[in-house]
Amino acid sequence: MKEAQQEKPMITRRRLTGGAALGLTGAIAAPRIARATTRRWRMITSWPKRLPGPGMSAERVAERIGVLSAGRLQITIHAAGELVPAFEVLDAVGSGVAEMGHTAAFYWQGKQPACVFYTTVPFGLTPQEHVSWIDVGGGQTLWDELYAPFGVKPFMAGNTGVCMGGWFRRELNGAEDLKGMKIRSLGLGGEIYRRLGATPQTTSPGEILTSMQSGLIDGAEFVGPASDIALGLYRMATFYYAPGFNKPNGTGECIFSLRAWESLEPELKAIVQHACGLEAAFALAEMERLNTEALAALSGQHGVKLKNFPQDLVRAARRQANDVVGEVGAASALARKIHDSYMSFRDRTAAWSRISIRAVLEARDG
Repeated sequence: MKEAQQEKPMITRRRLTGGAALGLTGAIAAPRIARATTRRWRMITSWPKRLPGPGMSAERVAERIGVLSAGRLQITIHAAGELVPAFEVLDAVGSGVAEMGHTAAFYWQGKQPACVFYTTVPFGLTPQEHVSWIDVGGGQTLWDELYAPFGVKPFMAGNTGVCMGGWFRRELNGAEDLKGMKIRSLGLGGEIYRRLGATPQTTSPGEILTSMQSGLIDGAEFVGPASDIALGLYRMATFYYAPGFNKPNGTGECIFSLRAWESLEPELKAIVQHACGLEAAFALAEMERLNTEALAALSGQHGVKLKNFPQDLVRAARRQANDVVGEVGAASALARKIHDSYMSFRDRTAAWSRISIRAVLEARDG
């Protein structure tokens, strides 16, 4: 497919650093690098190999670390299932099976409910708002505290942007149509579907299409057009719904074994953190283009029917979201701190978002 086959641009040290690397000034010393011993780490991921979106984010993070470190730290990537299954990345990194992983925080909801705040929550922060909360709104400090018991250090390292609402075999005319449906939906979105009468399924990305083919699921939400077309989801479902109220953002994470992380010299820590931060920004830019192209292909070449969720369904989901998100905040004292920080940030930024991006789009599009 066009998105999956695009030639990967050559990555050079100059392209990776440029003006954005000013934060590393003084941290990378060429003579010291030349004498350093090479470290070889393994990165395990929750994604099929080179999947547009999160799979390519993992590839770029690994390559950037190698280039920026001048080969001092070299990363070998293992796609989902090669070393561990997609949903075992956190435990594997924490136990030292691999030094690092690329995945999504809401996969660990069953271990610690507050993890969902670091990928997305229904009717929550947009991609730009989420980056702001983590980087300058106190989110990173709370994230470090949340993951310390698992023995890992987290960073943002990618973003799929605003997600789509999902694929369905039949048209939805109202909230009542969800009852009895089996829908692949992770994070808090799955719980919302449960309360609306559907049965959520935690299917790994690489198994979504086969689960739809076999009838194990009736619908599925994954990411957005570029990632969804690469998985071939249009082959088994005709109706593609928006908005992605369950996943208004899609932050990817790079997690590091605390033991491996603490073994790094300060300059290598700076390089790793910088490589992750670059990907958090670059992925949003890339997905804006890829999703635009993929959406056109889905509706044109593949005959997919783009639909908006019925308003009564969206309203019912919003009512459920208020309760579901609040219950996560009640899970523990730390969960309450994270919940309050996240929701307070959302409420404070809402006024600015209304008169900035929303107002601009309304004015531009008429």
